[in-house]
Amino acid sequence: MENRIRELRAERGWTQADLGELLDVSRQTVNALETGRHDPSLTLAFAISDVFGKTIEHIFTP
Repeated sequence: MENRIRELRAERGWTQADLGELLDVSRQTVNALETGRHDPSLTLAFAISDVFGKTIEHIFTP
């Protein structure tokens, strides 16, 4: 699954650690999500959607 997490995070000037703190996950998890090595759980996908104020469909594509 592809995603726009890195792009959206960079637009806000957040580090991976900043985003991890907002999502209550590690920086390593954020890195794994951004590089496509890890697909988020549905709960985490909704949390990411909430943090960025975007729909899940806007952030993730199959």
